[in-house]
Amino acid sequence: MKEKIEIIYEDENVIAVSKASGIYTIARHDQDKTKTVLYILSKQIGKKLIPIHILDVGASGVLVFAKNANAYEYIRSQFENKTVVRKYIALLSGFVQEDESKINKPILISGDDVSIDVTGKEAITKFKVLERFKSYTLVEALPVTSMKCQLRAHFWSIGNPLAIDAEFGVNEPILLSLLKRKYKHKKGQQERPLISRLTLHLESLTLKVPNISWEKIFISSLPKDFEITLNKLEKYGR
Repeated sequence: MKEKIEIIYEDENVIAVSKASGIYTIARHDQDKTKTVLYILSKQIGKKLIPIHILDVGASGVLVFAKNANAYEYIRSQFENKTVVRKYIALLSGFVQEDESKINKPILISGDDVSIDVTGKEAITKFKVLERFKSYTLVEALPVTSMKCQLRAHFWSIGNPLAIDAEFGVNEPILLSLLKRKYKHKKGQQERPLISRLTLHLESLTLKVPNISWEKIFISSLPKDFEITLNKLEKYGR
């Protein structure tokens, strides 16, 4: 976990950062709050912050926090009115046939449990295929609604869960030895995974911030583990 959070944008009302995988946005239940983005960032800039949205601990990408109640209400209303544009990059298991599609399946949330259920709330995800590999598919996902674990549940529901997802798929890391023929292990050394976390990254977030008339686009570059995995898939995974 990084000691400092990477800041993408900051003004008197909001701050946008690039979250690394492996760190919680906010504390859950009895977790140590000092090991969250909210706590570390608040200490880093010396100001109390209000979380507007949350990324799963295993995911990476753009996070936006408000510095005051007015900014929180201003941006949160955009999420509720479905005007925020979120572009995720997701590596899925298997081969996705459609070049573009929309998943419209209600999601039921009961405590920590998330499931596809007709009694749940509306959940809509649009996506398009960016690249296909032998055993994986890279997609751009644009969630219309903002439900907990929405992308993870939706992709699982069509038979293409995230390539690595302990709750909605498999939790096995992606190894070069699984992709590269005649891969040779180094004696005495254990193979390091190309990637071993949730294969989901919030690449960009487009919304309006207080006192600025135009929309802001916050961008978080793909982390190194994700980039390396895609490079190896392009070379050996077809």
